[in-house]
Amino acid sequence: MPRPAILQVCQQDLFTNEAQLQQRYSPDQIERLIRLRDMYTWFISNPDSKDRQFIETVISRHKVSKPMAYSDLAVIKALLPVLSSASRDFHRFRYNEMILETYQMAKARKDTKTMEKAASSYAKYNRVDVEDEQAVPYDDIVIQPFTATSDPRVLGIPVIPNIKVKIQQMITKYRRECMDIEDVDYEEADLEEKELFPIEEDEIKEESHG
Repeated sequence: MPRPAILQVCQQDLFTNEAQLQQRYSPDQIERLIRLRDMYTWFISNPDSKDRQFIETVISRHKVSKPMAYSDLAVIKALLPVLSSASRDFHRFRYNEMILETYQMAKARKDTKTMEKAASSYAKYNRVDVEDEQAVPYDDIVIQPFTATSDPRVLGIPVIPNIKVKIQQMITKYRRECMDIEDVDYEEADLEEKELFPIEEDEIKEESHG
């Protein structure tokens, strides 16, 4: 069975924990995936970095060849627009990483109080006390068929016999009752505004200097 391309692997499982990765991929794929995860995090944390800095960092951190470093850079750049829509997953991964680091530091100091807080935060954030939600069976959802109709009976309204004739009769009736309505053209209002709304001379000077 052919192995999936590394870009596809990253798109699906860049932030998946290592235990689950071991069930899906070969050791060399997991090794590269973890390296790309680390460099993706570095890339996000250093948005102004140059390609040269990325290459130097990945070679220094992971002891890979320069061609492999450039290959990693190409994968990271291809992932950026894809993973930007999944930034929540990235921050979730970072949160878990920081909580686990806090736990390990507290454990080294034998600070059981901080260990308990970190463990509680980790469990609450990852909802380990909640049963896994079942996936919604979208394939089993039947699409409701809709058909356009002019029949009012679908709404529980009885059909009016000869509806078009009745409509015409109503139009004729109300048109006859409104025969005395006369349409007129628009005319300017004949108002002596200066007399109705006098403006004091002081106000005019104030407005002109305002």
